[in-house]
Amino acid sequence: MTTPARNHFLRVSAALAAADEDARPLSHANGYELILAQLADHRRQLKLVQSVVRKAEVKRRMLPEYAAWVEGVLAADAGLQDEVLMTVMVWRIDVGDFAGALPLAAYAIRHKLAMPDQYQRTTACLIAEEVANYAIGQATAGGPVDVESVEQVLRLVEQEDMPDEVRAKLHKALAYGLLAQLDKGFKGDAQAQRQQALTHLRRALELHEKCGVKKDIERIEREIKNAAPPGAPPSAPPGNGKS
Repeated sequence: MTTPARNHFLRVSAALAAADEDARPLSHANGYELILAQLADHRRQLKLVQSVVRKAEVKRRMLPEYAAWVEGVLAADAGLQDEVLMTVMVWRIDVGDFAGALPLAAYAIRHKLAMPDQYQRTTACLIAEEVANYAIGQATAGGPVDVESVEQVLRLVEQEDMPDEVRAKLHKALAYGLLAQLDKGFKGDAQAQRQQALTHLRRALELHEKCGVKKDIERIEREIKNAAPPGAPPSAPPGNGKS
């Protein structure tokens, strides 16, 4: 149960545990034992749920119970390994809360924190792939895409090592998000938006030939050409995208 007193206890416990190198493993801290036991119980509950959509709904209800702990860890900024923080980061991505996940992702990458064993990927790779998967799924289903957060993730993992296929998926996700905005009453420069999306689609194809964007590129190139005023130069050729 989330109460002001419990939240205060968790914030203080998280900050103290994160700041104390000699307290490792964190299970020696009473606050960490409490929050880790809660996480284990929540994981057991989630295993009983088969529907992916339903799992996301359950996680969304559970996440507020970890807010105080995460706040304490981020405030201490000690950079010690924390399974609760890393799991909460993943859950926030799972429910589409990119804005909530980004501070945790930035903290994790800056301090080179590892993912818990069950995730079997590097931290940067997981962040990039899970954000991309969610954004592509939303765009394909006609839902909203947090384009600004996807752009931030792309910058966040720019110097991180990961398979080219994963980085390609992130560029594809950003392109799909930009294009989705055009379908929802976009009030900016539509031609510039298409060009930006095309740049990311081309970069995705450059990174991974089988990422499934060839037809998208052809379609956007046609749209740009058809919308261009007479005498306008053609769109830039492939290979001009950034990492």
